[in-house]
Amino acid sequence: MQLHDLLVINHREFCRCRMPEQEPPFRPREKLLEVQRYFQNVQKHTYLKGRYDAVTSVGIPLALAASSLFLIGRGVYNMSHGIGKKE
Repeated sequence: MQLHDLLVINHREFCRCRMPEQEPPFRPREKLLEVQRYFQNVQKHTYLKGRYDAVTSVGIPLALAASSLFLIGRGVYNMSHGIGKKE
């Protein structure tokens, strides 16, 4: 056997073992179409269409803004009253 013949045989075996026939879908097609229809018909902004999107798009940014305003206010208060200075 020559090198070319070995390469052809190895390539055929590689292609045969690399690709299975077909994987089963993660979700049934009917369920996927139902979910797609739901999201296309919802009359909300795109970033608020999901079930928990209001938490991630509204709640978390509000919590971060409130905590940062509190920390900034506390820092201004401490600076104006001279609290927490290092000597």
